[in-house]
Amino acid sequence: MKTMKWLIKRELWEHKGMLFWAPVVIAGLIATLALTGIFLGHNANFSDDGQTMSIGTVTVEGAMRARIVETASQAYMLSALPIMMVLSFLVFFYCLGALNDERRDRSLLFWKSLPVSDFTTVMSKVALALVVAPLITVAIGTVLSLVILLAGCFAMLVHGTNLFGALLMAPDLYLTPLRLAGLLPVYILWALPTVGWLLMVSSMARSKVFLWAVGTPLVTSLLLMWTEKALHFGFNAGWFVTRVVDRILLGVIPGSWIIFEADSVALHHEANKLALPDTIFNASWGTLGGVSVWIGAAAGVAMIAAAVWMRRRREEG
Repeated sequence: MKTMKWLIKRELWEHKGMLFWAPVVIAGLIATLALTGIFLGHNANFSDDGQTMSIGTVTVEGAMRARIVETASQAYMLSALPIMMVLSFLVFFYCLGALNDERRDRSLLFWKSLPVSDFTTVMSKVALALVVAPLITVAIGTVLSLVILLAGCFAMLVHGTNLFGALLMAPDLYLTPLRLAGLLPVYILWALPTVGWLLMVSSMARSKVFLWAVGTPLVTSLLLMWTEKALHFGFNAGWFVTRVVDRILLGVIPGSWIIFEADSVALHHEANKLALPDTIFNASWGTLGGVSVWIGAAAGVAMIAAAVWMRRRREEG
């Protein structure tokens, strides 16, 4: 356990710019834009029944105030959506170079001289991609969302509408980030095929890793579709694209499981309203009731095992 912890710290230190500072910088830019918009817009004018009014003269009370508090407490984490999308790119390119880079810069020889097994080394990279990086991103996204939410509430307070008391008493304010963190096991299972595929390609390819990882499944898909159309084979190329190619290339995108299982999972919510966080949470966990996720997870584990085997036997001249 101590060895694994040390290896994860080493990986995080080597890729701190990618896995920590990149989300922090993007979060800072989003916060700057949002706060600037709040500051510049707090005295904006709007038209109501032909009359021009200033936002500063409007106060929110009663049912409208309760509705704003409810919506804000449930949806404020949407501010972190760009950060979550960045996570998919970070995990993708980290796994893509995780085993190839150490061969290219010859650091593999140094790490093989240490009393650390190939299995432990590869699993530390898997843990960083599937556990540590998502948790870092969730933490950064939560801080960003809270900053924007509190800034918006402060702007409304300046205009005479105090939302702080009601907002702090709203359970969803605290449950929403916890639900997001609670989706980590779901993310791990759905991302395993992509992480396994990228690590396996990273351990095998000597150069042009991106072309091998992305080009191989895409070219295979094109060939299968051409064969299906031209030769009228009974193979369903569309099934291969959605069930194989999409799973090994897009699995690291947070929430991709809702798209993968769109036919069997429905987000039930009221008309003209966003899907509630608990609805998304329950639907996400509901995807684990299907066979597809477990087949993909098993394939991901098999590809990670292949990456360990390749790293153990890879010899550099």
